Amino acid sequence: MPPGPTAYIVDDDRGIRDSLSLWLGMRGIRCLAYGSAESFLASVGPDWRGCVLIDLQLEGIDGLQLQTRLTECGVTMPVIFVTGHGDVGTARDALKAGALDFIEKPVDNARLVELVGAAMAKDAEQAQRHAQAELLAGRLQRLTQREREVMDQVVAGRHNREIAAELGISPRTVEVYKARLMDKLDVRRVADLVKLALEVRPESRN
Repeated sequence: MPPGPTAYIVDDDRGIRDSLSLWLGMRGIRCLAYGSAESFLASVGPDWRGCVLIDLQLEGIDGLQLQTRLTECGVTMPVIFVTGHGDVGTARDALKAGALDFIEKPVDNARLVELVGAAMAKDAEQAQRHAQAELLAGRLQRLTQREREVMDQVVAGRHNREIAAELGISPRTVEVYKARLMDKLDVRRVADLVKLALEVRPESRN
């Protein structure tokens, strides 16, 4: 089982790992430290929650390569680069690839705690959205093909008579299908049905 929300520190300098872990731990933030990108990649999974603090200059797989590998592995935790070797071009590349922020050593500890807190909050929010989307997608799978067709027409704003004409059924049958699909999806109003459809569809495109 993965640990709870954690700040994962990847740095080949043991002193840095220990100092960051100590400082964050004193602020109530759980930490796990790794001396290389390889050791972290061998352990991490897409269901891990928290954030990743990565040193840019690592032996073997470097920080930017690790960021890419994490994305390829489906790890969505926010990344913060903590490095003594930063430059504008590298920072731009890291941020363009999705890093939350890029800070240089010696680290401003107060700023670090602020960033880690923001990163963990962002991760928790996106994990909640993903779980909600999976729940809604599971409900949608319970619908029959005809119920999905009726739902799509309802969400598109069409009235029962228009749906009936489009699908070659009676308005009364449309009403029956609508009642069934709304019951399966546990919604009571058409507005709630539209909201559910909008919540699921952006996730399904990812």
